[in-house]
Amino acid sequence: MKFYTRLPESLQPFYRKELEQYRTAYGQGSLQVAWKHLERAHILGQRYPFAHTFVHWKMLQFGFGIKSGKEILGQIPRLLFGGVKSFVGTVPIGNPGGANVPPLQPFPIEKELQDIFAQAGVGLGA
Repeated sequence: MKFYTRLPESLQPFYRKELEQYRTAYGQGSLQVAWKHLERAHILGQRYPFAHTFVHWKMLQFGFGIKSGKEILGQIPRLLFGGVKSFVGTVPIGNPGGANVPPLQPFPIEKELQDIFAQAGVGLGA
């Protein structure tokens, strides 16, 4: 079992870029595009407690912003337990983090994100 605490410096620019693109798209009212960037940030940061928890916080805020009871209710347990699962190394790798998917189901990681992990020198396994 691996323990992680902090997003590696090599991965930080990619994670931050996804969050910036989320903010831009959300501000422009492009909600589907905004959500996709949150999902990508989730996948990039899900192995690291603070990054993982922060994305779930943003997803919860998104749920409030679009007035989605399903997303709000789905994000509360993810917000509370996601960071803990990251800390003990038991996250479902590739899970996009939204309430529209099972919280413990792993998903394939898209090629572009696989390339980001490789470029950052970060393995994909938990």
